[in-house]
Amino acid sequence: MRLLDGLERLSWADPVIDVVGRGIRALPLGDGRDLLHGRWLGHPLHPLLVQVPIGSWLSAAVLDLWPGRSREAGLLIGLGTAAAAPAALSGAVDWAELRPRQQRVGLVHALANTAAVGLYAASLACRARGAKGAGRAFGFLGLTVAGTGGLLGGHLAYRQASGANHAEEVPSLLGEDWYRAGAVAEFPAGRPVRRTVQDVPVLIVRDDDGTLRALADRCSHLAGPLSEGTVADGCVRCPWHGSVFRLSDGWNVSGPATAPQPAFETRVTGGQVEIRLRDQVPGQPADDSADTDTEQEAPHGRSG
Repeated sequence: MRLLDGLERLSWADPVIDVVGRGIRALPLGDGRDLLHGRWLGHPLHPLLVQVPIGSWLSAAVLDLWPGRSREAGLLIGLGTAAAAPAALSGAVDWAELRPRQQRVGLVHALANTAAVGLYAASLACRARGAKGAGRAFGFLGLTVAGTGGLLGGHLAYRQASGANHAEEVPSLLGEDWYRAGAVAEFPAGRPVRRTVQDVPVLIVRDDDGTLRALADRCSHLAGPLSEGTVADGCVRCPWHGSVFRLSDGWNVSGPATAPQPAFETRVTGGQVEIRLRDQVPGQPADDSADTDTEQEAPHGRSG
């Protein structure tokens, strides 16, 4: 654990990370960038894609333990080596949008996996020349290095929470009641305002027509403050990595965020704005029937 924590503090690698990150973000991927992020899937695509090379290489190692199965092992190594390319590309576009400490570990993760691909390429070359013993040796070395890369990937995913939904806890912290967020006058039209309701940061935006929209303020990608972002065309853009969310229902219009934002119904009671979690599925047409002004007291209104 001390070694892994030490990787997070490799600040000398930051100049390299900056250059590589800018290069990856500049790639002309278009809509393919969201495809590689896994926005359509609802979670990062990279962990799914790495199953093919890892599974192929592990299966090849099992076959290499049995005499006479070198050809089949070579086919699996070739499949895994080819499948490493799309897995690496998806991981790279995710990596370019991470925090510095995550990127430092991710850089070593990528270097380990690159070394593994090189070892497997050497294994294929040896097998092609008939040097089956050397081919098996390079294959086992490749699996060892790939396993080290996988360990670092696990640290990224589970210790550093890269790729996790950073807004997942919101529905657990807020019940089904209405909660007061502040007076209507505190929400000028067109300006994102941050309020804390039951210890949950909430973004509230008042449209020019008076309609109030509310989302969890911490971006699902890496908990960026949406209230410090820009509002345009019914959406808010995260100031950290540019994820765009629809204010009406929290739908993630574009990545790198792969999960929608928790969204809230709004109403005005006695001049006070009140919110509660929406039940509807993001992406479906929003029912704004609750966005009405009323002077009746809310039966379950709570002060934030």
